[in-house]
Amino acid sequence: MLRITETENGTVRGIPAADPRITAFKGIPFAAPPVGENRWRAPQPCGNWDGVRDCFDFAPISVQDTPGIGDDVYCREWHVDPEIPMSEDCLYLNVWTNAKSKDEKKPVVVWFFGGGFQWGYTSEMEFDGERLARRGIVVVTVNYRLGALGFLAHPQLTKEQPDAPCNFGSLDQQAGLRWVKRNIANFGGDPDNITIAGQSAGGGSVLAQMSCPDNEGYFQRAVVMSGMFSSPYEINMFFIPKSLDEAGKLGERLFEYLGVKTLEEARKLDANFIREKYSELRNRGEMFFTIVNDGKFNTGDPMDAFMDGSRVRVPVMGGNTGDEFKEFIHADNEEQLKEAAEKYFGDRAEEFLAFREAHVKTPFGYAPVSAPELGVKSAFLDENRLNDPKDCYYYRFIPDIPGEDDPGTFHSVDLWFFFDTIYKCSRPYEGRHYDLARQMCDYWCNFIKTGDPNGFDINGNKLPEWRPYTNDDRAEMEFTSKGAVPTAESDEFVKFLLK
Repeated sequence: MLRITETENGTVRGIPAADPRITAFKGIPFAAPPVGENRWRAPQPCGNWDGVRDCFDFAPISVQDTPGIGDDVYCREWHVDPEIPMSEDCLYLNVWTNAKSKDEKKPVVVWFFGGGFQWGYTSEMEFDGERLARRGIVVVTVNYRLGALGFLAHPQLTKEQPDAPCNFGSLDQQAGLRWVKRNIANFGGDPDNITIAGQSAGGGSVLAQMSCPDNEGYFQRAVVMSGMFSSPYEINMFFIPKSLDEAGKLGERLFEYLGVKTLEEARKLDANFIREKYSELRNRGEMFFTIVNDGKFNTGDPMDAFMDGSRVRVPVMGGNTGDEFKEFIHADNEEQLKEAAEKYFGDRAEEFLAFREAHVKTPFGYAPVSAPELGVKSAFLDENRLNDPKDCYYYRFIPDIPGEDDPGTFHSVDLWFFFDTIYKCSRPYEGRHYDLARQMCDYWCNFIKTGDPNGFDINGNKLPEWRPYTNDDRAEMEFTSKGAVPTAESDEFVKFLLK
């Protein structure tokens, strides 16, 4: 097994995974620590080391709210350890490989975790790359800076470092991807066969990386899980990057709250003090730092780049869970619903109101629809209208999820299945769930290998056919309690909203 190998900065030693045919290299530095003068700068080159660096343990997680101290579903699901090490020195990545030598050229997946750009880490237990590595994939999970330390914008930053004024977490991801391109051959990976993948904010990160022209040639396909959003009603500004000027005003407010006037003063503050003060403002609804339209890394709405073809155009797999991120018409009665329909749909309002689904009323409003489903499908349809359209595969995750909390298919629950790690989950999953997880992981690995999810599962059985989603063939793959079920879009209401 490939237990010791070289990186551009020095030799690393990995550790046998639970399956000793897999080697895990944990905590490999890919950039200099972003501390001191490197705080709020683009990631700087990593220093070299002498001898062999033991990469046996995950590095500390990025500075964020302490995990595992709440009672929400995510603290119960995987953010379970409030004692997990945390540090501003966090730019490390992890590699799982089943290669026996450096020259095997296995397909590579680079994973960006989610968490609203505020929370999350590569050592979350659902992100164990071992099951993918068993299937011949070299798995890389990249850490990045979060919250105010990762996505602060401020006029002083814009003036002093105009080439990289913000989006430091996104630049960390990009630096990790470039490290993979330069180094992954030494782990048995193919630098010319890389897939970038992520879920939630990680999926949004993949979308943003696709929209950055500088990334052309660094990856050959992409997976966006629950990370593309569209509403047929009001535009949800949360998903659209703020302007540099607008985000900079939030940075000025943060500096005021921190009690500093200059960037030099702010760089000398304790990272945990910044975390606590930023969390206070964020929890009061005053600010929420995410990707900014800085005119450098990001030049607009990444969804627009997907739809007009200016993105890095590669095959894409994308989809959503059944119960996440609904959009509604906010109306108190049928009269207000009619007024809203006329506002949103104009001369198509009567056609909209003829649908039974338009009159479904919930505590949040009328006509609930899935924002990620519409986002993925609308993007895929626009791709299909371009010259030389790239294959795009849509999925919907809708199996039963057990547990006393009766959670439904909540946002992020599909991660256990794509990584085939549900054996680590505390929920009382049964045989059908394990079968589905194995099948979903097989589809994902096939896509990572070739850009096509079809083929055979790990046991040699032919998988049900998953066709690309196109205007002429609205093919879907539903992941259900009975396994993968190919379907065709039959929801006329969704078709209407996609026109």
